[in-house]
Amino acid sequence: MSDTYDLKDIKRRMDGAITSLRTEFSGLRTGRAHTALLDNIQVEAYGSNVPINQVGAVSAPEPRMLTVQVWDKGMLGAVEKALRNSNLGINPMTDGMLIRIPMPPLTEERRRDLTKVASGYSEQAKVSVRNVRRDGMDTLKREEKSGDISEDEQKRAEKDVQSATNDVIKQIDDMLETKPLRSCRSNPHDVYAPHIRDASASFTRRHAACCDYHGWQWPLGEGAAPSARFWAP
Repeated sequence: MSDTYDLKDIKRRMDGAITSLRTEFSGLRTGRAHTALLDNIQVEAYGSNVPINQVGAVSAPEPRMLTVQVWDKGMLGAVEKALRNSNLGINPMTDGMLIRIPMPPLTEERRRDLTKVASGYSEQAKVSVRNVRRDGMDTLKREEKSGDISEDEQKRAEKDVQSATNDVIKQIDDMLETKPLRSCRSNPHDVYAPHIRDASASFTRRHAACCDYHGWQWPLGEGAAPSARFWAP
């Protein structure tokens, strides 16, 4: 927390919550292995809870496989327990000091489970933003009390902080509303309408209208071939 009021610094810290949330969502929406999926898992170690990456090296050696190379043999049980209790629907398998975590298929049930995880991530991001807001407000109160700023200046600055907070909270809500987990169908023929199944077909207004009608999102620009993985209904 800065000792003096700095709106730019407050916005920078709030934007950090958005950046972190994007990283967390990136591990959820494709159904593929992404180390960010485990970022929020806490492991009980040495009398306190620590992030999983502080007790082992997390990697994604295969498109649908995560691994955790645990550094301390005595921590294997705690790491495996944390993974199983993570609400991510994963089934870790221990092989010596290495824990393998296959990524399960993105069924409708798993998609619903991960949607709950995404909601949890967004709430954590909002808490971070509100903590930054609180720090800013406390700084302004302290500066007004010490005479560094007037009461009117304090009120104007508080409005700026609240406005920045509202903007970032809205961004978080919008990110969650895009439903990033409505994806992961690897075969485009499963979701494309018959007249746009040809992956080499040009993008036309008629195709765009069809996608819009069905609530689909076309991820590429005009003239580009449709992608095999995109946000599906």
